[in-house]
Amino acid sequence: MVERFSLSQACLFQLAARRPVTLEPVRPALPVSASPLEVFWVFLKLGLSSFGGPVAHLGYFRAELVQRRQWLSDAAYGDLVALCQVLPGPASSQVGMGVGLLRAGGWGLLAAWLGFTLPSAVLMFAFALGLKELGNLQPYSLDGAGWLTGLKLAAVAVVAQAVSGMATALTPDAPRLSLAVLTAVLALVFPLAWVQPLALMLAGVLGARFLKAEHLPVGDHLFTPLSRRIGAVLLACCGLLLLALPLLSAALPRPDLQLFDGFYRSGALVFGGGHVVLPLLQSVVVPHFMDASSFVAGYGAVQAVPGPLFTFAAYLGAAAHSGLNPVYAATLTTVAVFLPAALLVAGALPFWNDLRGRPGVRRALSGLNAGVVGLLLAALYTPVFTSAVHSGAQLALALAAWLALAVWKLPPWAVVLGCAGVGLALL
Repeated sequence: MVERFSLSQACLFQLAARRPVTLEPVRPALPVSASPLEVFWVFLKLGLSSFGGPVAHLGYFRAELVQRRQWLSDAAYGDLVALCQVLPGPASSQVGMGVGLLRAGGWGLLAAWLGFTLPSAVLMFAFALGLKELGNLQPYSLDGAGWLTGLKLAAVAVVAQAVSGMATALTPDAPRLSLAVLTAVLALVFPLAWVQPLALMLAGVLGARFLKAEHLPVGDHLFTPLSRRIGAVLLACCGLLLLALPLLSAALPRPDLQLFDGFYRSGALVFGGGHVVLPLLQSVVVPHFMDASSFVAGYGAVQAVPGPLFTFAAYLGAAAHSGLNPVYAATLTTVAVFLPAALLVAGALPFWNDLRGRPGVRRALSGLNAGVVGLLLAALYTPVFTSAVHSGAQLALALAAWLALAVWKLPPWAVVLGCAGVGLALL
């Protein structure tokens, strides 16, 4: 039988044992509580339906993982997004890997990445083989397709809903709302890739300096199933590979080593998501493994598939003139470009609870969360809105999609399919 003690009795027992009484708020944990298979199926559904690029992915993730499944709270989700925004690599994929790790351990991380990445990687691989078979690797554009316009309009609604929901949770007061607007202004006035991480860091610095204790939410304790020792080893492996792979590929000039080295470096050194990795990947494969027309063909096609833009690597591996088996080459390049992201997020998370619990870090993190809302707000305008809405009819479909998501509470995948169908029929 479990006895219940009052607070005064507990204090007396602690005094008797000469231990200090600590009255800290109880923070719920997020223990490992799902199977990797469950994580895989959840992220496979997201990988099949998450159109619109990395910003839209964060909206799809929040709708599925925070609102529908309640795998983590808005505050914990915002903290994880903030961490992944300041790490190199594809932020949305890292958020998915982080949720998989927290939910089902190391196998959960792998399951989340595989489920979210597999659909678009398979489609890009098939596209490369199809173009090789046809012998027609000319610049390829789907911009005028009505169904693709519908998908872009669905992304407008998803991102708008995400901005609204995250703003309510993460910027509920004037100081944090001001930081969000400042970050959005900087991102819009200076639309350069390197400005975004700088604006985010500025929001963190200003948050640490000016936010008061009452502005700090009590965050959930994130139960990370990896020790800090393992985290340090993973971070060290990430840096060691970055230094060793160029030396190894120079000493052994094999095409598979050259591809792995180039794609790993691209994934490790990019801030800002899939579009920013474009020039890095181009320097790896053009003209050594393919011509510029082949490169542009794949980049045009990857805009039309769901899931992470980094699966462009699967196309590049399969289409490269490397002498390697296309399946092997595509797998190699895809693993290489995502590997740094996995090592970084898995290595950083074991240290995250201790860091985020300190008052100074907590204030900075609240500023970072507000900055994330600002970046999402800026991205909602450009490129999400400006690339999708060019007429009254398109705006009407975007508004209808937002109504379906925010008011009628339809699942995002249904809204995406509906927008694609309406776009195919009418736009």
